[in-house]
Amino acid sequence: MKERKQSKKQLKKKKVELPIPFLSKKPKGKNTQTPLGNMVNMLIVFLVIASLYGLLVGNTNTKPEQVTMSTLVASIKANEVEKVVVSGEELQITKKGGVKQVAKKEIESSLSQTLSNYGVTPAELSQTIIEVKRDTGPLFWLNLIPIIIPILFIGFFIWWISRQAKSGGAAQAFSFGQSKARIIDPNDASQKVTFADVAGNKEAKIELLEIVDFLKNPQKFLDIGAKIPKGALLFGSPGTGKTLMARAVAGEAGVPFFHLSGSEFVEMFVGVGASRVRDLFAMAKKAAPAIIFIDEIDAVGRVRGVGVGGGNDEREQTLNQILVEMDGFEPSTSVIVMAATNRADVLDPALLRPGRFDRRVTLDLPDRSDREAIMNVHAKKKPFASDVNITTIAERTPGFSGADLESLMNEGAILAARKDRKEITQDDLLRSIEKVMLGPERLSHIMSKEEKRLTAYHEGGHALVASVLEHSDPVHKISIIARGRTGGYTLKLPLDERRLQSKKAFLDDIAVSLGGYVAEEMIMGDVTTGPSNDLQVSSAMAREMVTRYGMSDKFGPIAFEAGKGRTMFGEGVSAEISGDLAKQIDEEVARIMREGYEKTKKVLSEYRVVLDAIAEKLVEVETLEQPEYEQILIAHNIPLKKKVII
Repeated sequence: MKERKQSKKQLKKKKVELPIPFLSKKPKGKNTQTPLGNMVNMLIVFLVIASLYGLLVGNTNTKPEQVTMSTLVASIKANEVEKVVVSGEELQITKKGGVKQVAKKEIESSLSQTLSNYGVTPAELSQTIIEVKRDTGPLFWLNLIPIIIPILFIGFFIWWISRQAKSGGAAQAFSFGQSKARIIDPNDASQKVTFADVAGNKEAKIELLEIVDFLKNPQKFLDIGAKIPKGALLFGSPGTGKTLMARAVAGEAGVPFFHLSGSEFVEMFVGVGASRVRDLFAMAKKAAPAIIFIDEIDAVGRVRGVGVGGGNDEREQTLNQILVEMDGFEPSTSVIVMAATNRADVLDPALLRPGRFDRRVTLDLPDRSDREAIMNVHAKKKPFASDVNITTIAERTPGFSGADLESLMNEGAILAARKDRKEITQDDLLRSIEKVMLGPERLSHIMSKEEKRLTAYHEGGHALVASVLEHSDPVHKISIIARGRTGGYTLKLPLDERRLQSKKAFLDDIAVSLGGYVAEEMIMGDVTTGPSNDLQVSSAMAREMVTRYGMSDKFGPIAFEAGKGRTMFGEGVSAEISGDLAKQIDEEVARIMREGYEKTKKVLSEYRVVLDAIAEKLVEVETLEQPEYEQILIAHNIPLKKKVII
């Protein structure tokens, strides 16, 4: 705690070096003016100078009346002149009553001689005060003011423009290598996130609680000889909440959170990324204890020296600088580097060794209870009707990530608002599931009777095969309403959450995928483009059984591919196979697909009456929910799949 207070005092003394919003509101020595602000300043200066110039010129333009010597002589003889001031050849006349005039005389002769030549007697002249003033030159400079001021103003304006251009260019040049990290103030309640705001991922929270304790009480670990971990890598599928979890760690520890993406380091100029890394770590060390969070670190952390990313080695230099900075931490420096990626398999081994990312935390897709907890978090500010059952929604969303569930709740609120309702109903949430999975309903897509009938048999084929085969999941909904790019869909949900898939389940899933293809072939003696996606999915499934999972009767327990996400070069390359072996793999995949086709054809031929009943009902109502669909199965003596309680 003492170290933290001392570091903050040091930060206040060095505001120029650390432009952190919550530690230095307005850094000195740095041009924070925007181009619009500079233009406003110049406009104000212009108006002030123009006003002063106008005032001055206006005063110089109110000159006394110019009169001739004969007029002056007549005024003196009439005793109307009170005073005459002689300044060289210029005469400044003040008449009785305060009227001022000017006149000019011959510079070679005096005023009295000139007036005498005009017939003014000494008695008449004695009634007027004559004052001779030596010409010191102010009037000369006063006459030059209208010329000098515009020149000075133009020069000042040019200097101002050039100064702004130079300062702006210099600022851009010096800030080019500075970090672009976004900083979250630990005292900002509007942006603070804690573990209470993150549902699910209980194991990840337990692992990250150690980091929170490190940041809160570093001395406790230093006293016993433990080293504070350098980094934590958050790995998980997209949408599982990696960024939110990192922010929650900072919120729990109450420390500054420096957040930026890996792609923000990389520029077209070599060395800029490394410079930004140095600047980022310097800022974090001065704000310690703190957390640096690098999202999508695979943008700069890929395996080096494999030729990926073009000839520019900027990415590698950036990665090297990150490795050096993580090694350069002092044992007492309370700075934790957190990173997130969904491609941990492509990261450089140097990043993953002990001493760099000491903690590797996996964020899995949420299970049923976690999905329910996540939706309860997003439901806090949403008004629900009495029929809403979050547990049912959680059961219908296997495989949904936290981001998917947030989108689901938001879509439900949007659907309710469209109908001018003040509460969200269960039907809104159920429709939102389909919208998130498949896309919005295509209401403009009007099918002909024949197309509608064909689609009903297609979806009925999927559903019937899934209901008959033992290892497939039960059907929860069938619809022939077009959504997204699909003409219809069959929703299957597992009875239990499972992480592993058996060979029998794969074979049954392939048969279910071919249900639409076989149904079309049986009904119309031909096939359409409708089953194209089904064929792609089932073919990919069969190939993975052969090449990745060792589920082939012919090849046995052999993996011919290293797995998804591997690069073409470097570590983790796919195993090299001969042309003859590739041909045998293709033949094995084709055999699995043929067996699936025969299995599907046998089921649909045996239960043709049930298929007709399902299709006719779909043509009539367009959508069959689980209760209505199960009534058809019961009517034809097909047993329902129920959860076995042990």
